[in-house]
Amino acid sequence: MRRTDRQMADGRPIHYFDDTEPWVSGANARSAVDTRDLPAVATTSTMRWDVLTGEWVAHAAHRQDRTFMPPADLCPLCPARPGKEPGEVPEADYDVVVFANRFPSYAGAGTDLASQAESLVDGEALWPVRPAVGRCEVVCFTADHSATFASLPVSRVRTVVEAWADRTAELSSLAGVREGGEVFVFENRGKEIGVTLQHPHGQIYAYPAPTPRTSQLLVQAQRHRAAHGTSLLADVLAAEQRAGTRVVLRGEHWTAYVPAAARWPVEFHLAPHRDVPDLAALDAGERDELAQVYSEMLKRLDRYFDGVDALPYIAGWHQAPLGADRDLGRLHLQAFSVLRQPGKLKYLAGSESGAGAWINDTTPERIADRLREVAS
Repeated sequence: MRRTDRQMADGRPIHYFDDTEPWVSGANARSAVDTRDLPAVATTSTMRWDVLTGEWVAHAAHRQDRTFMPPADLCPLCPARPGKEPGEVPEADYDVVVFANRFPSYAGAGTDLASQAESLVDGEALWPVRPAVGRCEVVCFTADHSATFASLPVSRVRTVVEAWADRTAELSSLAGVREGGEVFVFENRGKEIGVTLQHPHGQIYAYPAPTPRTSQLLVQAQRHRAAHGTSLLADVLAAEQRAGTRVVLRGEHWTAYVPAAARWPVEFHLAPHRDVPDLAALDAGERDELAQVYSEMLKRLDRYFDGVDALPYIAGWHQAPLGADRDLGRLHLQAFSVLRQPGKLKYLAGSESGAGAWINDTTPERIADRLREVAS
């Protein structure tokens, strides 16, 4: 795999990760120039403190104007082609490419958080506000607009894994993130999820602080360590392996299972057997098997419901936060779908959205049974 770094017309970085010739050997160099007349990215992102929940909430009004569901011939993630309006990738072809989002929810990573002035909404001490410092990147898995992640060859999935690890390491080192933030790698697929571009792609967010989910996990992990002296996430994996009833795939380095308290009508977690904080810490063998296991699990999602060829899903890599609580975290993937039956969505209505009290319409054991049934 070869990484090549270039710059877009507005100064954003773009990174090519190549696994095919003539690029991977360097016989040809990535040299296409982004000739668009683009102004520099300007964001209005801020974060306000929600005193009722103890969470920072980002506000990014500029994202209202982002590209929404363009036709294939106008897709900004497709490579440059004759007669096609220039998009985000100036090269005529690519394997995997990563670039900074033009409509980021968080921006300004590389800035020391201590230098960011915090102010107050309406001058009220209850409502602190500060710039939403961080980084948002787009990961295009393939130049093929009609492909899906599950349809990629394992060799290409392996390149994506390498890109994820590379970007995790680099983003984790940025000022404004490294002091105690978090890097979250994820893919949204399907209009039911809310995607705005159909091209197969994912995203990477580098947050300035742990997300609410991670913060809650850290509280639970700290309580577990105080009571038992062990890692909560490692103990969960070991317990799922011992029970076996919800394990759907187990390899040399990875286990996929449905969590005992699964919230979604379709859900699985994927965890490494070795304690590692993030994707960057995986060794070559773990990365190789991850490409195979993850590809297989995505294929099972697409076979989960008869008559549904492309299950809408969210797949997110939860990595250990940076800073003092890093040792409480452990790498794991959560993948889930909002589809509870063909043509029927799991709506987060009154109980879930209003009160945060989750109700699943099936059982984790039934989910696991089905994921085993649809194995390749």
